[in-house]
Amino acid sequence: MTYPRTFSHIGISVTDLERAVEFYTTTFGWYVIMPPTKIVSDNSAIGVMCDDVFGDGWGSFRIAHLATGDSIGIEIFEFKNAEKPENNFEYWKTGVFHFCVQDPDVEGLAATIVENGGKQRMPVREYYPGEKPYRMVYCEDPFGNIIEIYSHSYELTYSAGAYQKK
Repeated sequence: MTYPRTFSHIGISVTDLERAVEFYTTTFGWYVIMPPTKIVSDNSAIGVMCDDVFGDGWGSFRIAHLATGDSIGIEIFEFKNAEKPENNFEYWKTGVFHFCVQDPDVEGLAATIVENGGKQRMPVREYYPGEKPYRMVYCEDPFGNIIEIYSHSYELTYSAGAYQKK
């Protein structure tokens, strides 16, 4: 039988690990569970795991681990020669192109993202204008990672028929 698995964590890459930790702890209130740490290619358990993931010759990287209020992990990676792409919003390409957080104050959180060096990519929009207070907006962190904000839970938003025409 297949059953719904729970979400454990997401990994994001940045160009400045300390700045990213500051951004995510200040902006979202997430807390540090492992401060910035250097990982090197060696015979340790983590070194061997990284060889499996990244292949030979990756050398080293830095990582920090944060956690959200609902215990979801946020791995923040800073690789050697990390660079922020000019356009990180290539939604038409296969892969993860955003992650979403939930806050009833969508406008306030979007403003906090901007105040802390990120961007608001669009105006706040309503799913059910005049009917239900479900809102959303796309933003990005200072490194170009796309963040969506929902006012209500995913299940509430879509179980109410967000795409059904009346």
